[in-house]
Amino acid sequence: MNILIIGGTRFIGYYTLCQLAAQGHNLTLFHRNPTPLQLPEGIQEILGDRRQWDSQIPALRAMQPEVVLDMIPVVEQDAISLTKTFSGHAGRVVLISSCDVYRAYGRLIKSEPGDPVPAPASEDAPLREKRFPYRGETPRPEDDPRRILDDYDKIPIEQHVLSQPDLPGTVLRLPMVYGPYDYQHRLHGYLQQMDSQVETISLDPQLAQWRGARGYVENVAHAITLAVANPQAAGRVYNVAEPWDFTEHEWVEQIGRAVGWNGQVVISDESEDSDADYRQDLTVDTRRLREEMGYDEIVPLQTALEKTIEWERAHPPA
Repeated sequence: MNILIIGGTRFIGYYTLCQLAAQGHNLTLFHRNPTPLQLPEGIQEILGDRRQWDSQIPALRAMQPEVVLDMIPVVEQDAISLTKTFSGHAGRVVLISSCDVYRAYGRLIKSEPGDPVPAPASEDAPLREKRFPYRGETPRPEDDPRRILDDYDKIPIEQHVLSQPDLPGTVLRLPMVYGPYDYQHRLHGYLQQMDSQVETISLDPQLAQWRGARGYVENVAHAITLAVANPQAAGRVYNVAEPWDFTEHEWVEQIGRAVGWNGQVVISDESEDSDADYRQDLTVDTRRLREEMGYDEIVPLQTALEKTIEWERAHPPA
């Protein structure tokens, strides 16, 4: 299959393109900067900025990709440019989105008032009512590298891609992803404490009972490759996450077992002020992905944690 990947040189995208390459697909990677990671042999690279790619449009269209995999859509204009470029010139678009589209996320981060909504969320669960979840009352300065987050929202991106009559779309809503090359270092805080041989790790009582959707990077990449390769995914939305839905307390204990930590996770006596309402779980129902795409985890939890811990120890955050 002839596949164009937009992004794909850092974390989830890197594992995805490696899996697609191992499956024998013909891959072209459009990305902004040379990557220090070792790309599989045979991948064609096009360097450029997606928000300034007008000069690249003829070359991109000439590829006639069967699938365009967009790993990094951030603002609605990304989706508009994507469909304008490839409508009539590609078979299908696979869009990487996030579980932050759900109303549950708005309740979690307190951007939307109201009681917690039911979880886990299916793909048909209500979406956030308030858009632009990371936009504050005061816009970030123009020279702030995080300025683009003021306009970040996956909801209009999804809606635009799924509304195109001449370019079928597939949407994958990802969870919190951990694993090697995780630039957010999701395991680092707990791992650092365990490696320091602390006897106890204390959790806020509400956080301790909170459940969030998680996924190990190689498993998430596997889900993406299934959706890319299967034309029956056209027009569909899929949640991606692990099936076990640990509480934060259970998650820290799982990390501790993988580390060989002999300490104890304890619950603090009082809740701390937080920007999050941890009464609201952020878990998702993944039955559609498993039933329609035949998805299952290819890396078991223990192995996933061990590989992540090994990388985190070798690459502490700066």
